[in-house]
Amino acid sequence: MKYAKKPVFFIVFALILAFAASVIFGFSTQYGDIETVRIKGVEDIRLGIDIQGGVDVTFVPADGADATDEQLDSALEVVKLRLASLNINDSEVYEDSENDRIIVRFPWQAGEENFDPEAAVKELGETAMLTFRVGTDTNEDGSPAGDIVLQGKDIKKAEPLRQAEEDGTYSYVVSLELSDTAADTFSAVTSTMAGTGEAISIWMDNEMVSAPTVNEAITDGKAVISGDFDADSAKSLADKINSGALPFKLETASFKTISPTLGTGALKAMIISGLIAFAFIAIYMTILYRVTGVVAAISIIGQVSVTLACISGWFGFMSSSTLTIPGIAGIILTVGMGVDANIITGERIREELRSGKSLDSALKSGYKRAFSSIFDGNLTSLIVAIILMGAFGTPDSLLAGAFNKVLSLFGIGATTEGVIYSFGFTLMIGTLMNFVMGVGASRLMVYSLSRFKIFRNKKLYGGESNE
Repeated sequence: MKYAKKPVFFIVFALILAFAASVIFGFSTQYGDIETVRIKGVEDIRLGIDIQGGVDVTFVPADGADATDEQLDSALEVVKLRLASLNINDSEVYEDSENDRIIVRFPWQAGEENFDPEAAVKELGETAMLTFRVGTDTNEDGSPAGDIVLQGKDIKKAEPLRQAEEDGTYSYVVSLELSDTAADTFSAVTSTMAGTGEAISIWMDNEMVSAPTVNEAITDGKAVISGDFDADSAKSLADKINSGALPFKLETASFKTISPTLGTGALKAMIISGLIAFAFIAIYMTILYRVTGVVAAISIIGQVSVTLACISGWFGFMSSSTLTIPGIAGIILTVGMGVDANIITGERIREELRSGKSLDSALKSGYKRAFSSIFDGNLTSLIVAIILMGAFGTPDSLLAGAFNKVLSLFGIGATTEGVIYSFGFTLMIGTLMNFVMGVGASRLMVYSLSRFKIFRNKKLYGGESNE
């Protein structure tokens, strides 16, 4: 055991405890009244609506209309704008183009008492009113005050384009094609406004989405909106404009609300149950396997800490994920898998010791024999986790995109379901950490302790006493 010196146990143990503390408490700095979060803790974890409570609604085109991908993109932008106008900022909005669905989830906001979710959902599904108006003035209530130049029905098509500039660079713009009647009106208005520095503002209901300046008269029914666009912002504006001419409303296919009291109660129950279960497991493992049992408990702390860190966004290269009740179930499941891996290892070491091998040989052989069983069990769980994330993830995620292509071969599409995705995510992270902590870190710690004379007694590893 030359590669596991005596200090290794204390180094690994200290690192796990320090990391666990940073994950639980986080770290922030205070400058005056401004607090800056440097390391995200468990309080920064975004809770799903099944914990925090909230609304889960699925929209489809009304009257069975068959929406194109472009129309669905535009409808998605309408929903996002309406959510913003309702001061609902912590929301999840994504589309399922295979099934012509838009899924919206948003949690209850702190302090909300008079919020009417059914009224909000009804408003989300209404067709937006798109108008082009002279100037950017508003009335006292925030509604647009300028004269209407164009409406949504006057726009044949809006699309993002990448055009070459005189200096050889490229920029993104939004191209508009107007109907014949609207082209004459727009020509007259822009001829009057050209060169004055005035803008024609674009409104979605009472939300101004753009205000391009009129640089020249537009007489051919084709306009270009330029500005500080990138590919995403140009597409977003084009979708907003196209949404004003949608040929359908959105109707509610499914709608459910979850009480925040119910969700918070379930969260507390699961946390308390998990802590009690861990305490019993640690005691059981210590009594049954002694040294390897204590090390197993430490490695499980590390495993859970890394999983929580991945959820909270502790790692700078990973964005935070939403924690749901099935996600917590995934964490508890992987803890059980970690315990199982340590039990397999402990039993293998015990068998080797009872066969008469020395402590060093028994440890080496025990870990080697246990690895294949642990690897097979965890590999199958990892495959299941990846499939769950692919089948139930948002369409823009890498796994869901790849999995959707496979499902399309059978004429079906993936279904977006955040709570199941959360389960798959925690299952995947926990399974990977089971290899790192349950196999790698625990082995180093046990090898290190076995270098101390006080821990050389075979009885401390499940064998017969050296005496």
